[in-house]
Amino acid sequence: MRDLWLFLLLPLSLATFHGVQGCLECDPEFIKDIKSLLEKLVPSEVPGRTQLLEWQLKKMVNISFKVSHGNKMLRVLAVQKAISLRTWLKDELHKVGSKTWKGVFILQGDLLDIRQNLESRLQETLKHFSEVACSEDCVTTEGPVLDCWRCHRITAQCFQGEYCEEEDPRQPENQEITLFLILIAEFVILGSALLLLHICVTHRRKIKAARRSLETYLDMKLEKLMEITDEKEKEDSGIEK
Repeated sequence: MRDLWLFLLLPLSLATFHGVQGCLECDPEFIKDIKSLLEKLVPSEVPGRTQLLEWQLKKMVNISFKVSHGNKMLRVLAVQKAISLRTWLKDELHKVGSKTWKGVFILQGDLLDIRQNLESRLQETLKHFSEVACSEDCVTTEGPVLDCWRCHRITAQCFQGEYCEEEDPRQPENQEITLFLILIAEFVILGSALLLLHICVTHRRKIKAARRSLETYLDMKLEKLMEITDEKEKEDSGIEK
């Protein structure tokens, strides 16, 4: 599900890349450099070259966004570390460019390997830096730190709170309030069910009592009608005699 949301949030064209933030994209020249390097890898006569380059650029840029937004603890990174990752990526693309052209499928395989290695390196680097920056015995690093979500440089070297996924102090209180409201809702539902049951049982009893009264009344009326009928028959018999 998370990958689906990431896909929906991805830019649909190169012009919208500027709205996607990740550690590597915080350098305004990053996308431009990667695009230029990718263009050098694909000969101009290759069919569908433009679409291929756009797709590869999207996949390359998405890695930083996906890793940085996958976990709050993977949000901060030393600027120098981000520069090292970008340098490594450019070097890898240069290596692919120095090879003899062997076709689109071979190129896509090489780029897939680079993306997988980049994702692994980026995740490992972010995780290691976060563990150090969020630890109690935090050791400060040289240079500024980057907030990958907003591309802001931070002067602090050690972190706490949301950057370290620390629990909100109000969370237990909110959980107690939520539990209390759930209990109230359950009592209301249970009380309503009991009241409805009581009404149904009482109503059923009243119906039964009314039915018995009606049956008694009808029996009495029937008996009177029978008596009247019998008397009338006797009178008729006496007249005939």
